[in-house]
Amino acid sequence: MGLMDAYGSEDRCRTILEELRWPDGPQCPRCQSTKLSRMYKRDQFDCDSCGYQFSVTAGTIFHDSHLPLRKWFVAVYLMTESRKGISANQIKRMLGIGSYKTAWYLCHRIRAAMVEADPAPLCGVVEADETYIGGKPRYKAATKQEASWIRVRNKIIVLGAVERGGKLRVRMVPNARKATIKGFLGDVVADSAEAIYTDEFKSYQTIGDEDTIHDSVNHREGEYVRGVVHTNTMESAWSLFDRAVIGAYHKLTAKHLPAYLSEFEWRFNNRENPYLFRDTLTRLVAAEAMPYKALTA
Repeated sequence: MGLMDAYGSEDRCRTILEELRWPDGPQCPRCQSTKLSRMYKRDQFDCDSCGYQFSVTAGTIFHDSHLPLRKWFVAVYLMTESRKGISANQIKRMLGIGSYKTAWYLCHRIRAAMVEADPAPLCGVVEADETYIGGKPRYKAATKQEASWIRVRNKIIVLGAVERGGKLRVRMVPNARKATIKGFLGDVVADSAEAIYTDEFKSYQTIGDEDTIHDSVNHREGEYVRGVVHTNTMESAWSLFDRAVIGAYHKLTAKHLPAYLSEFEWRFNNRENPYLFRDTLTRLVAAEAMPYKALTA
């Protein structure tokens, strides 16, 4: 059954949301009572215990949205199934949304639901690397040292760590110093991890301990693989995100970059999840409302 066959009507979409939000049946969000009266003409419930009237979208990411639910469903499907991401402009054109602002707001509300609350630490063999998000410098540097400085000055630094065969963790950071990298890896990698593999960047030299091996490959010397030591998995993840930036998002600001990283991480970590669309919808009905003023403040 195709997407539009399954979710092509408002009533069908609303029924799906009710099943996802209340698996054991509807209940009042104010007093948790299950004694409700359904008001069919208004698509709402009336709580017989406290008198509160509400709908399945009340207090969720869908709250106060004037878009039809079927367009929400299509937008969620497009964002979860597009490996390289999809732009708000493309969503606008495909869904027939009137303005870019509405499409942009829609996409960011979906991204807000893609944040993992308590992600499990990475175990086994972990690869770590950093990347720099931003445009090309306007002039050519005279020395390698100046080129390195220019490369960092106007770019945003993102750290990443991936468990081989497992999950990915990415985070925007203010710098790539030893303390920052060690703090990031301390947060996302389990103490019992078998090994952490990196490149030759000096800031990685202090990681590793008695329980976790640290080894590196020297990219500057043309060494990319030495036995089991490499960062190819992490490099592949960065390549995927780079293509999303170049091909879909085009311009990213530091303010909203964490949202795009959450979307990328969610999609990467669920790349083999056959229920990704359903699981994303479940997060949408569980997430709190996001007013436009709060997003743009």
